[in-house]
Parts: sequence; C-alpha cells; structure tokens
Amino acid sequence: MCLPLCLNAMARRVARRDFLATSSLGVVAAASGVATALPTPPQTIRYTHVVDLTHALDPSFPTFGGQVQFQMETTTTLDAEGWNTHRWHIDEHTGTHLDAPFHKSDHDSADRIPAAKLVGPLVVVDVRAKAAANPDAELTPDDLESWIKKHGPIPPGAIVAMCSGWDAHVRTPRFRNSDSSSTLHFPGFHPEAAELLLAQRDIKGIIVDTLSLDPGSSTDFPVHVRWLGANRWGLECAANLADLPPTGATIVVGAPRVTGATGGPTRVLALV
Repeated sequence: MCLPLCLNAMARRVARRDFLATSSLGVVAAASGVATALPTPPQTIRYTHVVDLTHALDPSFPTFGGQVQFQMETTTTLDAEGWNTHRWHIDEHTGTHLDAPFHKSDHDSADRIPAAKLVGPLVVVDVRAKAAANPDAELTPDDLESWIKKHGPIPPGAIVAMCSGWDAHVRTPRFRNSDSSSTLHFPGFHPEAAELLLAQRDIKGIIVDTLSLDPGSSTDFPVHVRWLGANRWGLECAANLADLPPTGATIVVGAPRVTGATGGPTRVLALV
C-alpha cells in the first residue's frame, strides 16, 4: 500500500514533470517571439480493430442489490402490426453502465457530460493476479506506480480501467460473491488510488469490470463519493478488458443523453 508520504512524493514528481513540460513550451514561444503558449496539435486516432467492452443486457444480468432491474415488454410484432417494438422497464444502473457525477453529487447529470470527456486514451491496470487470490483486492497507488514504471506517464485526458478479470464470472454467483451475511466480495478502486488520479492529471473517468467502483464489501462508498463528487464519471461492469493492451487503445463511451439521468446502460468501444 502506498502511504500518504508515497502519495506526496508521487504528486511532487508529477508536478515537476508538468512544470518542465510547461516550461519547455515557454522556451519555444520565447524563442519565436510568440507571447502565448503553443496550441495543442490535433490528435490523430489510428486503429486496426474494435473491442466491445459491453455485456449484453437481459433480465438475468446480475445487479448490486440482487433484484431484477431490466425487463422488456413486447408492444407490437411484425406479423400483427408490421413492426417489432418493445417497451423497456429499466434501472439506470444496470448492466454495463455509466455512473454520472450526479449519481453521488450535485454535479453533471448524464446529459451534461461533455462529449469530449467520453473519449480518450485508455490505461488498463491489470490486477487479475491479486483479484484471483483475494476477491476483496483493490487497485492501489502502488498498482498505478508499477504501471507508470513499466509504461511511462499516464497520458493527459486518459481514462483508467481496472482489469480484475471479474467479467469472466458475470453469469455465475461469483460475480456478486455474496456471503452468508449478504456482504458482496469483488475488487474495486482504493480511495487513495482515486485521490492520486484526481491529483495527478486531468483523468476523465475510471472503469471497473465489477459491479461497483468501490470494492463489494464497502458500506460508505468513498470512491463514489470522492470521484463523482469531483465531477468525474465512472463506468461499471465493463467486459473484455483483458483483450486490450496496457496502453495505446482509445476508448469511446456511448453514455446515454437523458436529461437529468444519474447514469444508464452504455455501449463502450475500444479502438486498438
């Protein structure tokens, strides 16, 4: 576990790196006689294939509380009325879904999240080994520091995903992993990791392949409180994160644009 001193040290390193980057721009501007910072060049996205990070949704999809949160009612059929249509009865936080900041704060509802904040470079932090050994495992600052040592700085505007491998259990009781006291046991972000990401860069969102940004056993949901309270979004129940590289992919989060929504089922695509 990375203690507060470790967090402070990492924050100082990041601050110095950001300062050096800014200073370099200033030197270039001064040399050219330009008084303002150089513009950021447009980003070019190149990819060879698309990985769907979305689970198919049906009434049997597991939920945090264990109740059915999705039903689909047939309203017309092709044979009878000339169209196949359905009416959905759905809880916002069902299946692969977005947690808008408004879910746990007075900040942006789903419709108010800027589109630019739903696309970005994807960072995949692999914690599968410790999740397999301990279902209550958490993504910690140490995991983030290890990722940075191997792959370099987290890119500006990144979206950070915890790959615990838990999506493999989605159609089994282990996905909720409820014990005799109805406490759930599955991995999530540690609050200090969320705090570090908030302090480090303009991270747009975080993603988990479990039912909650917080570990299943949490009762006060500190990651939800802090992360959504900082007007950032989270995404839960992602699929296929293990099929992605640690870095290099771009993610597109098709969040629902429903006025006042606290979140909703979301199609998530990774461009690799």
